[in-house]
Amino acid sequence: MKKIKLVMVGNGMAGVRALEELLALAPDLYEITVFGAEPHPNYNRILLSPVLAGEQTLEDIVLNDWSWYETHGVRLHAGCTVHAVDRARRVVHARNAQGEAVTADYDRLILATGSNPFMLPIAGKELQGVLAYRDIADTQAMIDAASSWRHAVVIGGGLLGLEAANGLMKRGMQVSVVHAGEWLMERQLDDQAGQLLKKSLIERGMQFFMQAQTQELLGNAEGRVRALRFADGREIEADLVVMAVGIRPNTALAEAMHLHVNRGIVVSDTMQTITDPRIYAVGECAAHRGIAYGLVAPLFEQGKVLANHLAELGIGRYQGSLTSTKLKVTGIDLFSAGDFQGGEGTEQIVLSDPYSGVYKKLVIKEDRLVGACLYGDTVDGSWYFKLLREGRSVADIRDKLMFGESNLGDAGHQGQNKAAALADADEVCGCNGVSKGAICKAIKDKGLFTLDEVRKHTKASASCGSCTGLVEQIIMFTVGGDYSASPKTKPMCGCSEHGHQAVRDTIREHRLLTTDSVFRFMEWKTPNGCASCRPAINYYLISTWPKEARDDPQSRFINERSHANIQKDGTYSVIPRMWGGETTAAELRRIADVVDKYQIPTVKVTGGQRIDLLGVKKEDLQGVWNDIGMPCGHAYAKALRTVKTCVGSEWCRMGTQDSTQMGKDLERAMWRMYAPHKVKFAVSGCPRNCAESGIKDVGIIGVDSGWEMYIAGNGGIKTEVAHFLTKLKTAEEVLEYTGAFMQLYRLEGWYLERTVHYVNRVGLDYVKRRILDDAAGRQALWNQLQQALEGEPDPWFEIDKASVDLRQFEPLPVLPALQAGPVLAALSAPAPVPVPATTTAGA
Repeated sequence: MKKIKLVMVGNGMAGVRALEELLALAPDLYEITVFGAEPHPNYNRILLSPVLAGEQTLEDIVLNDWSWYETHGVRLHAGCTVHAVDRARRVVHARNAQGEAVTADYDRLILATGSNPFMLPIAGKELQGVLAYRDIADTQAMIDAASSWRHAVVIGGGLLGLEAANGLMKRGMQVSVVHAGEWLMERQLDDQAGQLLKKSLIERGMQFFMQAQTQELLGNAEGRVRALRFADGREIEADLVVMAVGIRPNTALAEAMHLHVNRGIVVSDTMQTITDPRIYAVGECAAHRGIAYGLVAPLFEQGKVLANHLAELGIGRYQGSLTSTKLKVTGIDLFSAGDFQGGEGTEQIVLSDPYSGVYKKLVIKEDRLVGACLYGDTVDGSWYFKLLREGRSVADIRDKLMFGESNLGDAGHQGQNKAAALADADEVCGCNGVSKGAICKAIKDKGLFTLDEVRKHTKASASCGSCTGLVEQIIMFTVGGDYSASPKTKPMCGCSEHGHQAVRDTIREHRLLTTDSVFRFMEWKTPNGCASCRPAINYYLISTWPKEARDDPQSRFINERSHANIQKDGTYSVIPRMWGGETTAAELRRIADVVDKYQIPTVKVTGGQRIDLLGVKKEDLQGVWNDIGMPCGHAYAKALRTVKTCVGSEWCRMGTQDSTQMGKDLERAMWRMYAPHKVKFAVSGCPRNCAESGIKDVGIIGVDSGWEMYIAGNGGIKTEVAHFLTKLKTAEEVLEYTGAFMQLYRLEGWYLERTVHYVNRVGLDYVKRRILDDAAGRQALWNQLQQALEGEPDPWFEIDKASVDLRQFEPLPVLPALQAGPVLAALSAPAPVPVPATTTAGA
């Protein structure tokens, strides 16, 4: 049978959800083509805020990856904008990113064009640095701006504006929120809850300008925004302005097609447009019974009805949605539903505890719950919403209503929880319309034990995430002791229930100097620890009490015990240190002689501007190092690996500063430094950044006035762009600020935690307070590092001081009786690694 041609304009959450529902009902009925204006597969727009805040990546929020389209036979034109539709010939006309024409015939057409952010019609809105906040491109532009600029202004104190402000603040910017209303989020909160929210956000560092009218944006000579001016003449500094003042249904294409538009594309209960029954509209662009919905739950309900109609079942009708809002704004739980403001003929039950940050307001009319507003404690939000939807009388439970469902009868007692009290038909995930019964069935049928598995198979808690706690309860209720939960504090290993921070704190507070004393004091389950905890504790001891706690080589990984990188064939690599990547003819000759003498099979230049000798036998390591006569590169260690440099002003006509010398100075100052994880520096002589300073633990970039310093970058599996920290004038300042940051990381970072994860954990603002705002503290940290590194030995040239056991490099003697046979082969094989080996260091 010939397939019906279905074309969809838009690749967002509502439209693709409709396709998912359709493919489940009628997988072979349609030949499906999708046009998406963005160059991405379908992603969760709700989770752009965690991406902006650095809590998730773009990969984390993809809902349907490229393979999903291929698997289901959906032809996706990504990065392709539809500019016209010929309704008479039923042809869609589009242009791709290269400007080439793309067309598609249709029998049925879905318009899922979403909405556009509203930009205030004020002077200066076209300046560079003025953005909306709607998609991945906007989010990335804000992330990029945060790495270069300091002052951000967000216009709009609704949900989206506050999430943008929070994300920019976490990226290190100073953020001011401009809001025209009397209180924040006035559409979701009443005045008391709004004021509590404002108070909490001020404590976290946000600034607010309430009941303020923006008159214009002012630019500098380069055409970038520099300030915002209010109607009363006041001005505030702004390097970045984000407008989050609302959205409008994107109806431009529908209007060009001469479809009926009134506050959205007008649709019937089957989601068909009033003008043309072959054309459907779904999502934020659609207006149903005079309402255009902006929340995800109603849009998914529309998608189900649309799919039902396209599947030719003909039984679905969309009759509108009763909406609730359960949100998490910058870590604060909020819930509202119905007529939470109250009014004539209503009664209000209010619980307010500003000290604890809890506020609850229930609105009752004629013995029925008609509205609820919760701040700080939203655990019963779903139950209140259920009462509101059902319209049942609450007269019999009025005296207990404020205290939640768990205070009714036996629910919540004798080991029962809220999950046990729910009926199978009760909705758990409002965004995706998932009931408790559907979750329980998936858990039992598919053998699910974790939250991630349940999200993958049911989509429960996969959108806004506000029902996560309830979904976890259902998993526990269903699988009992097999539930696999993530503990709030992750233990270091199976030997103990203590986390990394608890161990660090105990070592400092009680002046513990040996691993055995830590095990005894903290009552370790395994008396001698294991391969996970011993290296961590050894590092915490020597970093907390340098020159007092003695380094224990047996508590290090195999690479650090052997002071070389073990390779997959049991041989080792040797990487001598070259200061700032600079070498001499004499060093190169010695390296060449060593390669010949010890028959080293591979010589490779690393990404960190060093020379790597690969395939060195363990018994040759000491001889190789002695013959090379160059300092240890620590390429195997949790230490300063490399300082990558460009040639800088000494040779390059573009260079503004002597980056090579700066790199050598940094490396000579800190090359003996051990750290929680490997550390890489880079110094570029000009903003062209040839040394890739933007993805290093510390990146220094030369500018006309001195140097710019960036921290917490990462070029590994998951590339992270470094944060701009400060501008410095002299080389001495670069050394001091870099050393202070490194010492702070050494003292507070958890073992195997890179600088990017340390800064994400403690917050960039905290680092700035310690390094930028506290001059005395910064100098003290720099002095502490210098004192700790003074006299630290080179493990290959100061063997006694470094406590290197030379016996490990001596081959086992072969007894005369074992000159041949399988036993000799076994003895000759590389020794098994007693603790997990790290991988080759590389750059």
